[in-house]
Order: sequence, then structure tokens, then C-alpha cells
Amino acid sequence: MGRIEKDLLGQMELPDDVLYGIQTARARQNFDVSGRRACDGLITALAQVKLACARANSACGFLAGDIAAAIESACREVITGGHRDQFVVDALQGGAGTSTHMNLNEVLARRASQILGQTVDPFDHVNLHQSTNDVYPSALRVAAITALRRLEAAIIVLQEAFQGKEREFASVVKLGRTELRDAVPVTLGREFGAYANALARDRWRVFKCVERLRTVNLGGTVVGTGLTAPRAYIFCVVETLRDITGFNLARAENLMEATQNQDALVEVSGILRAHAATLVKVARDLRLMSSGPEGGLNEIELPAVQPGSSIMPGKVNPVIPEMVTQVAYRVMAHDQEINLVVMSGELELNAFLPLAADALLDSLNLLERADHIFASLCIKGIVAHADHCRRVMERSREIVTALMPRIGHARSVELAQLMRDRSMTVREAVKDMKLMSDSELDECLTAERLCALGTPE
Repeated sequence: MGRIEKDLLGQMELPDDVLYGIQTARARQNFDVSGRRACDGLITALAQVKLACARANSACGFLAGDIAAAIESACREVITGGHRDQFVVDALQGGAGTSTHMNLNEVLARRASQILGQTVDPFDHVNLHQSTNDVYPSALRVAAITALRRLEAAIIVLQEAFQGKEREFASVVKLGRTELRDAVPVTLGREFGAYANALARDRWRVFKCVERLRTVNLGGTVVGTGLTAPRAYIFCVVETLRDITGFNLARAENLMEATQNQDALVEVSGILRAHAATLVKVARDLRLMSSGPEGGLNEIELPAVQPGSSIMPGKVNPVIPEMVTQVAYRVMAHDQEINLVVMSGELELNAFLPLAADALLDSLNLLERADHIFASLCIKGIVAHADHCRRVMERSREIVTALMPRIGHARSVELAQLMRDRSMTVREAVKDMKLMSDSELDECLTAERLCALGTPE
């Protein structure tokens, strides 16, 4: 058994057991392209916007109380994760998000009709005083703010993991490197502290991103003039959405401009790209420091989470940093997509917003998950090879730089030449030149001395 529904283009038979209607069915046929449905967070945010619209229309006397209550019940079911199998439209679609919007309108209308026991219309009731052009961008901002808050929490977890290793490795002295060549000594703790500081900046940037997205164009309807929407509703609906989400949302001062332009998405995406760049730098460093064990730096041991080769029985690879790097590259690719979408808006609307929504929300979700995995499966389990780090440091001629304030430049040159010519460690060469005792050398090479701000006077 099925049901017949009609629209502008004709009629179509739909199964009785689906909540969506004819416009969703057409979109499902037209946009069978990526195999990706609209992001779950976007569906939730759209339902929150619809809930706000129903409440505002009811409060202003434009929607009967029983119908508004049924729509609210349907919205709450979607917000809490219900009916996800009914949202079947591909994430990439023409029409500025109309198909995903209508998918939600039809699901909410049919479910509200079941709850109420009478017909609730997707247009006259669920979509009352609304347009895709104000609902979809507003929902995207709500979904992005939700995801940004989760990402900020994930960055905090990762930052704190590095801070824990900063304390743990505070006394591990090692060779610093610039341009992949030996440089002056540092400590492993200071290196991990630097990673934590970089993540702290990322955390602050992500926190400030919310401010870029708090302005919405809800109430502007088609082109931002508010055509067909009563003024009382326009003044009420954003405040209602603010109460529902708990976010400090505000109606745009110029609703037409806010409907035309989506440049805030470029700004937010740029911050995500910056965090991705931080992750790549850190992940590459960890791969280098853990390289070996015999043929590489072998300064740290990453947790072994899986065998590394289909043919080499003893191999274990740095797979978590490699996964994180690939996530970062995907985020950078999404950033380019978002830039292209935003610059492609025409006149009163950007028709390509579904791609930006898919890219931005995917970036946020990927980064959040990657940060948690990076912290739990990699950073927290890192072990330092402290003895090996010290041995390598004492073999490098660059270590004489740390002794220069005590023995002077000329003797430091002689010391470096002796180490080179006779393949000596710094300890052996210092003893041969009778420059200082072992205890005095140890004092010069303590973690505290090497990481002190400037040279003690």
C-alpha cells in the first residue's frame, strides 16, 4: 500500500511507512551523487530552528496551539535523535538547501499529523513565515556553534595531554634541531610544552569563532526583507531560538546583507585550517622523534596500537599521527571548498551553501574526533628514551654552545674541533682538554641550566 502526493510537477506514490513526502522523494532521485546525507548536526539544528518558529508563531497568535504543540513534539523527537532514517537527501544538492529543508518540513508535518490525529501541513503550518533562505543558514550557524564547543573541549583534552608530558619529560635533556641538523640542547619537556602552547592558541581562536556565527538571518524569509512574515514574529523568533539553544544569538541588523553573504564561514574555516596546521606540525615532529628504532632518532616511543606491516613481522608504525595528518589535510581541502562557495554567491542568495555546510561541519567533526584520538591513543602513552637522548646530545659538537659562556668562544672552537677530529663525546673531549670536572660539566648540562631564560650572570 502507498499514498499519492502531488506537487507543482505532478504526483507520485510514496510508501505509507515513510514520513517524508513528494519533494523529498524527488530530491532523493535528483541528487543521488555523493552517498553522503546531510550532517546529523545540521538536521538537529534545523529541528531546533523549526521548534523556535513554531513557538514564535504560536506565541504571536499565528498558529493554533494544538498544531504548534504537535509540531513541537515532532521537533523534539528529531532533536533527540529520532527518525534519522527519514532524512534521505544527499548532502550535495541544488537549491541552496531547499531539499534538506523540505525533507525536514515533510517529516515534521507527517509526524505531527500522527501525534495530533489531524492533518498538519508542511507549508501552511511547519514552514509558516519561513523560507529555506533564512532557516538553512541560521541552522548551519547553530550546528557550527554546537560543533565548535565540542571542538574546543577536545582541544583542551589534547592540550592537557601535552602539558602532562611537559611535566613528565621536564628533566629529559636532548639535542635540539634546526633544519634537521644538530642545534643547541633543549629538553623534551620544553618541546612538549611548546606544542601545548600552540594548542592553547588554537583553543582561544576556536572559542572566539562562536562570536562570528552568533548573528542569524532568521525572520528575513526569502531575500532578507521579511516578506510574508509578520513583524511580531520576526522580533520574537530569534529570541525563541536563543532560549532553545542556550546560545547568545542575535538577529542581523541588515537581514538582506546576512542572506546574501556568508563570509563568516570563511573566517571560521580559516581558524579550523590553522588548527589543522598545528596538528600537522606536531604529528610530523612526533613521527621524526619516534623514527627508528635503530635507523632513526628514537628519542621517544609512541604507543603500539597495531602491527605496522603485512610482510615485516616486527614493524610498528606511527599510525595515529599519520591519521591526524590526513584529517588535517582533509580540513584544508574543505577550507578551499568553503572559500569557493562563499565567493560564488550571486545577488540575493548563495545557492551553493549545502557544500559549505557539509564541508564546515565535516571539518569540525573530524577535528574533534582526531583530537580525542590523538590524546588518548598517542600522546598520553608516549615514553621518553632519556638515556639515548643524552648520549646523542653528548656526541654532537653543537653542545659546546652551552659551554661557551664558561670557557669562551676560542676554547669552544678547539673543543668542537677535537670532538670532530677524534670522534669524541663532549665529556671525553672536556676531560682531554682539562676544561672542567665531570660534576662541573653536568652542572652546565642540567635541564634547568639549558632551559633557563638567558645565561646566569
